[in-house]
Amino acid sequence: MNYTAERLRGCKLWGAYVAIYAPSPNPMHRVNLVKKRRVSADHQFTTEAEAVAEAGEAAVKLVERRQRRYVFHP
Repeated sequence: MNYTAERLRGCKLWGAYVAIYAPSPNPMHRVNLVKKRRVSADHQFTTEAEAVAEAGEAAVKLVERRQRRYVFHP
């Protein structure tokens, strides 16, 4: 899981971004499960810390949704 904040172009505000990866057989690579995307696209954050916190929350929710989707029920 990779969640980050990046400065938005043309302003001093921040955006929150998330990507989710899985391990691959090759230790030098990883499988991209969810490509990097901006979360809360309609919201711009005034600080990097706010953006990282929002991205972290969004990453946890994405993982929880994926886990529920693939749970085996005998």
